Amino acid sequence: MFWHNLKYEIKTVMREKDFILWMLLFPIILGTLFKVAFGSIYENAETFHTIPVAVVETKENEVFAGMLTAMTEGEEPALSATVTDDGEARKLLFDGDVYGILYVGDTVELSVTGKGMQQTILQEIVARCSVYETVIRDAIAENPAAVSDAVKALSAEVDVCRKNASEAGNPDVYVQYFYNLIAMVAICGCMTGLHVSTNSQANQSTLGARRNCSATPKSIHLVTGVLGSAVSQTCSMVVCVTFLRFVLRVNFGGSLFLLYLSAILSGFLGVTMGFFVGSIGRMRYEVKEAISMSVSMVLCFLSGLMVGNMKGIIAEHMPWINRVNPVAIMSDSFYCLNMYSDYRRFMTKIVGMLIYIVAFTVIGVLFARRKKYASI
Repeated sequence: MFWHNLKYEIKTVMREKDFILWMLLFPIILGTLFKVAFGSIYENAETFHTIPVAVVETKENEVFAGMLTAMTEGEEPALSATVTDDGEARKLLFDGDVYGILYVGDTVELSVTGKGMQQTILQEIVARCSVYETVIRDAIAENPAAVSDAVKALSAEVDVCRKNASEAGNPDVYVQYFYNLIAMVAICGCMTGLHVSTNSQANQSTLGARRNCSATPKSIHLVTGVLGSAVSQTCSMVVCVTFLRFVLRVNFGGSLFLLYLSAILSGFLGVTMGFFVGSIGRMRYEVKEAISMSVSMVLCFLSGLMVGNMKGIIAEHMPWINRVNPVAIMSDSFYCLNMYSDYRRFMTKIVGMLIYIVAFTVIGVLFARRKKYASI
C-alpha cells in the first residue's frame, strides 16, 4: 500500500502544469537571463588584465623608459605598449585597441576616452611616474652618488597587508544570484507540499474526503504525499543545478556532489514548509496558497534575490533574521561550499536545513492527523 500510494503521488505531481512551469521552465528561463546580465561583468570589470597602451615619444626620457620596461616584462605585465606616432596612436585609441595614449617628453601625459578601471590605473601609473622622476632628478642634482640608493628605495615594494591563502572557489560576487535562484526554486516547492496537506483534508478537496473515508491510515497518505512531492522536487532541483552548471557553465566552486546534496535538501525543506503551512487551521486553500507565496517571496527578498546587497544590510542591522531564514540558509550553504574548504560552515547550514525539515514534517503530521469531521 505504501509503495502504491507513493507511485501515484509522484505521478500526480509530475502531471501538474504549474509544477512543470515553475519548477522546471522557470529556473531555466531566469537562469539564462541572469547569465546574459551578469555572466561577463566580473570578468570584464573586476579582474585585472594587461592594459594595452600606445606610447608616443616626443623626447627621450630615460627615467620613464626604464619604468616602461619594468611594467611590460614578466608573466603578467601591467602594460602592453605599442610605440607609434600620434596619428596611429589616436586611431588605436578610438578603435578601442588601446585604453590610453602616453605622450613621453620632459613629462609624461595621458590621453584617454573613458572612465573605467583601466583608465584609472593608467592615471595612477602616470602620477607615480611623475613622482619617481622628480625624486630621481633631485637626487642627481644634489648627490649623484645617492642615485642608486634612491632607485632601490623607490623600487622596494611596501606591503602593509598580511597575505592569506585564498580558499578554492569562485570569487565572482554575481554568482550569489544563482545561489538565490536555486534557493527560490527550492522554496517554491512549498506549493507542492501545500497540495499534500490539502489533499488529506476532507473540507479542502473531494480527494481529501475520499481519503478520510478509505481504509488506508491517514499517516500513510501524509507520509507518501510528502515523500512523493519531495521526490518530484528533487528532480526539479537536479535539472536546475545541472542546467546552471553544465549548460550555462556557472562556476559554483566546491564539490559537485555536495552541491547536488545541498540543492536536494533545499527542495525537501521547501516541500515540508508548504506541508506545514497547509496543515495549520481550517482556512480555505486559496488563503493558505496566498500565505505560502507571500512568505516565500519575503524570505527570498531578505536573502538577496531581488536586491543584491540586501543580505549584507540585514546582516549589519538584524543578523538574526537570516540565521533563521530558510532561504538564506539554503543560499548560504552554496556560498560556504564555494568559499570555504573546511566544510564546517557548510555542515552548519546542512544541519540547519535538516532541523527545519524534521520540525516542519513532524508538526505538519501532528496537526493534520488531529483534524476530525462530524460528517463527510
